[in-house]
Amino acid sequence: MKNILPTLLFLLSLTGFAQVEKTSALHVQMKQLDSIVFEAGFNNCNLKALEKVLAEDLEFYHDVGGVQNKTEFLEAMAQNICGNPSVKITRELIPESLQVFPLKSNDSLYGVFLRGEHEFYQQKTDEARKKTGYARFSSYWELQKGVWKLKRAFSFDHKAAH
Repeated sequence: MKNILPTLLFLLSLTGFAQVEKTSALHVQMKQLDSIVFEAGFNNCNLKALEKVLAEDLEFYHDVGGVQNKTEFLEAMAQNICGNPSVKITRELIPESLQVFPLKSNDSLYGVFLRGEHEFYQQKTDEARKKTGYARFSSYWELQKGVWKLKRAFSFDHKAAH
């Protein structure tokens, strides 16, 4: 199953199964969880908050950086995103791109498939902030003992800003 899951999630991301309304409680909740990963973790380097929403068996797939487990992912964040105080890299969700797809078994919610697009920015000390790139993302959030955990994440289609 482990080897099939990434392919299955990617194929699901290309299909048109029913997403929830952007005003639904589930969409709002998943947008908040996305903000913990990116606003708290990526943009503000609060790696403790980020770590709390990651599943112990996290798998992060990046089209440039390869595959990382939870430990490798947190180490890469600490070094590459948060490691140089003179260069701040941030991510902004393209709000209208966020889509939330509930996953159920026997009408019971067990997970969510999330996908969207985001842009990346860089600001060096004493310089203006500039857009540096764009990418798409897809992720699988699993409800574990009543708590949402990011279990699988895909970051792909990275492009330089124009």
